[in-house]
Amino acid sequence: MGEVYRARDTRLERSVAIKILPAAFSEDRDRLPRFEREARLASALNHPNIVTIHELGQDGSTHYIAMELVNGKTLAELLAAGPLPIRTAIEIAAQVAEGLAKAHEAGIAHRDLKPGNLMVSDDGFVKILDFGLAKLNPLASELPETCNISAWHSQPGQMVGTPQYMSPEQAGNGQADYRSDQFSFGLVLYEMVTGKHPFKRRTPAETLVAILREQTEPVGAQNLDVPAPLCWAIERCLAKKPDKRYVSTRELAHELVA
Repeated sequence: MGEVYRARDTRLERSVAIKILPAAFSEDRDRLPRFEREARLASALNHPNIVTIHELGQDGSTHYIAMELVNGKTLAELLAAGPLPIRTAIEIAAQVAEGLAKAHEAGIAHRDLKPGNLMVSDDGFVKILDFGLAKLNPLASELPETCNISAWHSQPGQMVGTPQYMSPEQAGNGQADYRSDQFSFGLVLYEMVTGKHPFKRRTPAETLVAILREQTEPVGAQNLDVPAPLCWAIERCLAKKPDKRYVSTRELAHELVA
């Protein structure tokens, strides 16, 4: 989606992250709107677990987003070493759920939740990144009037997201709401406590088929240290039918901190 650099804000004397859309993509009918959408949606969500956007700008043919610099690692980098300690996994999951709940209450579904889009700072704070594929409920009332939603929706049936972390409804018909994020979150949480993705296969196509048709191996069978309430939460998030998941992501967040 873009190239990210560490930069210096000379006016406020602070380090920031600059995300640049390469010039070759600036005229792309899809990429530029997604890039701008990422900045506008994230900036409308003032929450400690969602990355803070400082500026959306353009310098010549270069479009950029200036955002807070998070010193740390992505969750994908942390998981490269294997499953996380249960306490650490729960602490990270609770923060992600809080950030998602804020977005969902504002009518925004992320639609590309995955370890690579979750940043964990060196002091343990979690930030949700990259709202470039987010979907905004047109009835949402908590966003500023400057947010133009008219062109912010994918076409019906269009598949968007990362195949490995798609929900069954994303993989099947392209339709997704906040409950789709819950499924993706369940995949991330499963991976955090077991060290493996429950549906990952040799190819993206085979992975999508597994997401649509197969059931996960029980979390407790993969890691005996996972407490039963956490196993239940993961299994509920990974229900194939959206109406079997959580009524609200706020409810999920409350369970993780209980």
